Amino acid sequence: MTDPYRRTGHPTAVKIIVAGGFGAGKTTLVGAISEIPPVTTEAVMTSASVGHDDSTLVPDKGSTTVAMDFGRITLASDLVLYLFGTPGQKRFWFMWDELCRGAIGAVVIADTRRLADCFGAIDYFENRHLPYVIAVNNFEGAARYHVEDIRDALAVHRGVPMLDADVRSRASAKQILVAVTEHALAQRAGARR
Repeated sequence: MTDPYRRTGHPTAVKIIVAGGFGAGKTTLVGAISEIPPVTTEAVMTSASVGHDDSTLVPDKGSTTVAMDFGRITLASDLVLYLFGTPGQKRFWFMWDELCRGAIGAVVIADTRRLADCFGAIDYFENRHLPYVIAVNNFEGAARYHVEDIRDALAVHRGVPMLDADVRSRASAKQILVAVTEHALAQRAGARR
């Protein structure tokens, strides 16, 4: 089996998943850091989503991801990072197995206005033993909480990195991706012992 972390001089692709609840900022994160115009599957929200998508806390949201978002970052001539954003609504979760195949790690974007929306993604990654980090997206006007209080509310293990974030910011997106990559590498090193 090829070690995806070993640099060989040959092009290596690394895959990271971006997940979270409806309107948490997944598409925004991918767009903030991708070196290419991100590929999105945004669809206009219509009356058909009534009863399926709770947009009360994101009333300005007029579209939603219905399959995935895709972005790319070239880290070195032999290392490319691919980002795959999942759809946030439960009715699209059937796609997650395919999107997550081959991923080294994941980011769960948390929106403190709707923290319970994180549970599905957290359970999914924990059940599949996929290393993940939690990025608390600090929306304007949303209450601010200490990350350890959010950790307790989500019942997330102390070993899972959590960070405050503004997913609109390229610098913040970079910190998130560095955190998930380092966490995945640490998990892999621990598994080899």
